[in-house]
Amino acid sequence: MGEFELIERFFAKSAKRSDVVLGIGDDAALLTPPDNHQLVVTTDTLVEGIHFFADIPANALGHKSLAVNLSDLAAMGAEPRWATLAITLPSARMSWMEQFCEGFFELAEYYNVTLVGGDTTRGPLSLTITAQGVVPNGQALTRSHGQIGDWVYVTGFLGGSALGLKHLQGQQKLTSEQRSTLLNLHYYPQPRVLSGYGLRGVASSCIDISDGLLADLGHLAKASGCSAKIQVEQLPVHPLVESLCSPEEAIALALCGGEDYELCFSVSEENKGALEVALSYSGVHYHCIGQLVAGDEPVRLYQGKEDYHLSGFRSWDHFYSS
Repeated sequence: MGEFELIERFFAKSAKRSDVVLGIGDDAALLTPPDNHQLVVTTDTLVEGIHFFADIPANALGHKSLAVNLSDLAAMGAEPRWATLAITLPSARMSWMEQFCEGFFELAEYYNVTLVGGDTTRGPLSLTITAQGVVPNGQALTRSHGQIGDWVYVTGFLGGSALGLKHLQGQQKLTSEQRSTLLNLHYYPQPRVLSGYGLRGVASSCIDISDGLLADLGHLAKASGCSAKIQVEQLPVHPLVESLCSPEEAIALALCGGEDYELCFSVSEENKGALEVALSYSGVHYHCIGQLVAGDEPVRLYQGKEDYHLSGFRSWDHFYSS
């Protein structure tokens, strides 16, 4: 199958939004952002052997490649609208492409996202997606507006995806039911788009948890010019992680495991009462885990009133060398 036949067969079928003037098939797309909105743009690359194993189900890879971008838009409080896909393939296998597109377009259709362009090349398997969304003027969530005294929250539960990865690495034995639950978390993350909408005007700062809570909250605290004080006993550790791991490892996976794609955000004392209403439509649990405080250290860990020391674990960093 040739490049242009591949594009026509698998990618040109994306449902077209009314704000797409010109999509796939020309040199570039023409899009119409709504009045009184700002454009939000994010890009993520997934590379075989770095971000996923060679035997990942194609359907899961299609879903996850888009989901990680939508998670970034959710952290900005943005409404997803359009995406481009640059895919490098070792070969164009029909069955693989069909399953990949099924996973990709099922999620795209759910959030009314139109694929408006991209590129296809031959080589080692990798994917780069650029997702675009919109947010009303002045309502975007950012990392940099947290204030000392704000409370720190996270949506959902942490560590489940990381434990699923440990199983894939041969480091954790699971029953079939446990494996189904944890691999679903790892392969099919659910971007918290609706939660992002609800947090507009309520959260003072926000970030999505991709590299691990410890690292990502550290980015938020640094951008906001403060430190974060976290109570590890308040971390919403996934129930299976709590039951299968030692307390120390469960905390470590919740803090450093990564790929949770939950939202971590801060809320002022005045806005705490509005939070329940703000997130009620998303149907997502949320938990208070600490507070922003003065200091230079990005994140300080406590168990009760005592310092908590995390040893032997760190969040993901592409270029860290031990």
